[in-house]
Amino acid sequence: MSDATTLTHCPYCSLQCGMGITRELDVVAREEFPVNRGALCGKGQSATGLLTSGRLTGPLVRGADGELAPAGWDEALDRIAKGLRAAQGAAGPDGVGVFGGGGLTNEKAYALGKFARIVLRTSQIDYNGRFCMSSAAAAGNRAFGVDRGLPFPLADIPRTGCVILVGSNPAETMPPALRYFTELKANGGRLIVVDPRRTRTAELADLHLAPRPGTDLALALGLLHLVVAEGRTDEAFIAERTAGWEETRAAVMAHWPEYVERITGVPVPQLRAAVALFCDAPESMVLTARGPEQQAKGVDTVGAWINLCLATGRAGRPHSGYGCLTGQGNGQGGREHGQKADQLPGYRMLTDPAARRHVAEVWGVDPDELPGPGRSAYELLDALGTDIRALLLMGSNPVVSAPAAAHVEQRLRSLDFLAVADVVLSETAALADVVLPVTQWAEETGTMTNLEGRVLLRRKAVDPPPGVRSDLDVLHGLAERLVPGREKGFPTDPREVFEELRRASAGGTADYAGISYERIAAEDGVFWPCPEGSAGTPRLFLDRFAHPDGRARFAPVAHRPAAEETDAEYPVSLTTGRVLAQYQSGAQTRRTPALNEAAPGPYVQLHPELAARVGVVEGDPVAVLSRRGRVTAPARLSTAIRPDTVFMPFHWPGEGRANTLTNPALDPVSRMPEFKVCAVRVEAVRPPRGS
Repeated sequence: MSDATTLTHCPYCSLQCGMGITRELDVVAREEFPVNRGALCGKGQSATGLLTSGRLTGPLVRGADGELAPAGWDEALDRIAKGLRAAQGAAGPDGVGVFGGGGLTNEKAYALGKFARIVLRTSQIDYNGRFCMSSAAAAGNRAFGVDRGLPFPLADIPRTGCVILVGSNPAETMPPALRYFTELKANGGRLIVVDPRRTRTAELADLHLAPRPGTDLALALGLLHLVVAEGRTDEAFIAERTAGWEETRAAVMAHWPEYVERITGVPVPQLRAAVALFCDAPESMVLTARGPEQQAKGVDTVGAWINLCLATGRAGRPHSGYGCLTGQGNGQGGREHGQKADQLPGYRMLTDPAARRHVAEVWGVDPDELPGPGRSAYELLDALGTDIRALLLMGSNPVVSAPAAAHVEQRLRSLDFLAVADVVLSETAALADVVLPVTQWAEETGTMTNLEGRVLLRRKAVDPPPGVRSDLDVLHGLAERLVPGREKGFPTDPREVFEELRRASAGGTADYAGISYERIAAEDGVFWPCPEGSAGTPRLFLDRFAHPDGRARFAPVAHRPAAEETDAEYPVSLTTGRVLAQYQSGAQTRRTPALNEAAPGPYVQLHPELAARVGVVEGDPVAVLSRRGRVTAPARLSTAIRPDTVFMPFHWPGEGRANTLTNPALDPVSRMPEFKVCAVRVEAVRPPRGS
């Protein structure tokens, strides 16, 4: 690769594919990078387009006429400081909230959490990563004592014998990862896909299980029931390396196959076939994604799939185990270092006195200055305009991405003051009192942690436009205005921030103390935990699990229905997801012409039987109504979806905003909203009379 090419990583999903950027802003492949081995999807190939068009290039401040207008940086920062002070003067420290993003680098996520806690002194901070894998994180912590998306590298997937892929469609959401599953099959391994739709990924499967949305928990319980009934448990592994099996076995036996078929719609022969494929292989894996996780019982659902691995001895051994396919680019690192409502850097808990002392010492403050845990993401958004009077938001677009999005939009509009730092004028930024233009991925250096727990280095390739600053500059400037002198703790050099992050994380669960920019560059990334002097940890749990006694924990769980079941008024289930050419709320991809041409707008996927009952044909406008609102989009007929279910992608605002419909019911542990299932009614959109 030419010396004029900067080695870096894609700005989108959790793969963080390696790529190079030339001086001419061309994207070139990095064949040697182990995660994607040169492969890039359309989003990665077009990622440099937004560097030169469609982006913000100067601050905007809302004037007396109610319109956003260009302003200087000092004016914009002064205005934010004034708005935050006023809110805290009226409502106390927690009168200001902070909302971060899963695309922020580790350095920016760390600095944002620190800023919230020692400059604003607010407990009200969370981030949109709560909507990504918080249920898997909570289940992983409960079962294994640690939360890392994958406890092994992606390269282990083709070397196992069977993979159950639950609620994931990597063919569209992370195409370069699909090769791991095709290589699995080429090596003689078997692939089972669990999804209500026959997706592009499901078409590759040896067995496709299509449960009703919201019944993944019952499905996992039914499979484990059969494992027990057929004598396929690994009793030696259970005795030596786990705890809690007796209670779990008792719970599982209440979920016999015919009962599970009635709940899920998956025929008993398919249940038996899945158990045979999974258990007959010498090694097996279960990988989950948003399908089972974005439910009001997501933690228990993931726990049930982990139970299947533990009971069969498919965990803590080479080429076996449970893993989560994280979605956002830094969804993993973003919560490890302080953006999450209840956590401090190093995955330390805010309620732990020793953790508070350690981090406070690094930050140069008294531990008593640190606030306690705050609200989770949706609960924070729901409190806007009441308890929380002002919000500082970085790298998120909840007007499109939050559940019950019309309600969240109304809460944002009710704020006394809103400041947004973003690359583009997103739908959320358009509501702000002040909008700050910040640097993009290729205009800054920083680290990201991908779905494997591999810490990577994004390198600066180009200078930003003159009117654009980094998020680190923003936090420094605000700290200087709000608590003069404290800005010294907010350097603008990302390397300096990372060195402090290393010290703050040392000794924590997510220990980065032994990781440096130089090591990352030399080793194609370093896996955490990596204490000082460590080689890093590509594979977890081979000797012991992370609980003090070294044992994994079973979770005795039982089926329960979705928070909102279908009924006579709302007889159809809605599930949501992503499409190949768009990403998350679409704030960036909808501004990239090639991607927007490939996926120009929302649609409603429905089965021809349902379409016939409603009275629509391909392309007709169709209305979908839930208890939270109504959306319209063109009908897309397909036999790849269940007749009792409709699917909508969630990347668009306006009349086709899928999250207008979704249910904000929360998991009691992870506080994950139930994005993946709600009850809806589908209607044809009739033209006005006389038209």
